[in-house]
Amino acid sequence: MAAAPPVTAPAPGIAWPPSAQRTTRLVLLLCWLAILAEGYDIGVLGAVLPALSSEAGWNLTPIQLGALGSYTVFGMLIGGLLVGTLSDLYGRKPLFVACLSLFTVCMAATAMAPTPLIFGLFRFVAGLGLGGIIPIAAALTVEYSPPHRRSLNYGLMYSGYSLGILAAALVGRSLLPDYGWRPVVLVGALPIVIVPLMIWRLPESLDFLVEKGRTADAARLAARLGLPLPTRRAAPGETIGWRAILAEIFSRRNARATIAFWTALFMGLLLVYGLGQWLPQIMRRSGYELGDSLLFLAVFSFTSAVGGIVLGRLADRFGVRRTVFLTYLLGAAGIAALSLKGSIWMNYAFVAVAGFGSVSSSLILTGYLAQYLSPRVRAGGTGWALSFARIGAFCGPLLGGYVASLGVDTAWNFYAFALVGLVAALATAAIPARRDARAG
Repeated sequence: MAAAPPVTAPAPGIAWPPSAQRTTRLVLLLCWLAILAEGYDIGVLGAVLPALSSEAGWNLTPIQLGALGSYTVFGMLIGGLLVGTLSDLYGRKPLFVACLSLFTVCMAATAMAPTPLIFGLFRFVAGLGLGGIIPIAAALTVEYSPPHRRSLNYGLMYSGYSLGILAAALVGRSLLPDYGWRPVVLVGALPIVIVPLMIWRLPESLDFLVEKGRTADAARLAARLGLPLPTRRAAPGETIGWRAILAEIFSRRNARATIAFWTALFMGLLLVYGLGQWLPQIMRRSGYELGDSLLFLAVFSFTSAVGGIVLGRLADRFGVRRTVFLTYLLGAAGIAALSLKGSIWMNYAFVAVAGFGSVSSSLILTGYLAQYLSPRVRAGGTGWALSFARIGAFCGPLLGGYVASLGVDTAWNFYAFALVGLVAALATAAIPARRDARAG
């Protein structure tokens, strides 16, 4: 069958046809569900950390508690490198389904772990799957969104991450006092039921099919979905392997962008994972009851979910770099303000600002990276950047554990994380303006 001629995607501001809008909503929903599951998985450790610290026979120190969170992050680092690159080589959909299946099964195994070692092992394996979810979801959301709504749609999709953390806090608050931490972790295995829906309804990436030279398959899928066929970037007969992906990411012309993006995301994820795991424990050390401490995590998560949507709209209107830079600064100020030890309602407000200025900023910046990269390396480039950022995520729980082990005033936890937010803001400001060729 002769390949259909490529059709250039519509320009920003031009409405997609109704059939294309339905496809956009479907992809957003399926990616949102996967990110919701990932958010719960990430948030659950922060929710159960106070219970793990007193688990009979485990006798965990603050540093060991921090390490339990870092096992997952280390797995995500490896998973992001492998899965992001493999999805650019073999397809977004099969890797997406495999990653979701892997980490949900591991959640069930973690809930039954008899020792801290087995707990950490299953958390590491779960991280391999978790690491692949975000880069693939980012690529699919960007590719199936109109150009003028990409940041907003990414914010909508990624709101599932914060709502997943919120769900973990609320489930923990409901189940922990009477049933302990194991049922709270087990709830994270429930998303396995959406895997058949993913297999049935999630479309493969049109950009992937076109870049692989499978133009006839892409044309049939585009016709069925009512979408324009993307233009291929690769030269005829060019093979896009892992070397080409890495060469694009680390090319001299991309050096400044790579350094700036990677630094900002490193600091952003250090904030997200450090505060996500340690916020309830820090607030307990500040004198709050367990239930109130978990509500701080719930407020942190809820405002970051809403903030991602608001920030996405602002980024589409005023530019991503400027918006994220200012929001990171705002978040750093909110984190530092928590050291003032005001009333509980004032602290709720500061925690809300901290969530908006850490999780929301990082998610919009990740979406911008996916837009910034060429479609041929979109998932792979996002995966490599996030895998480097996972080192920051790995350090986040350890930083919280280290400061806790020093026995200093709790204010120093907030000062440390506020400084991280400031560095993230400065790195975002250093991202070079995107060239038209990268509009992707």
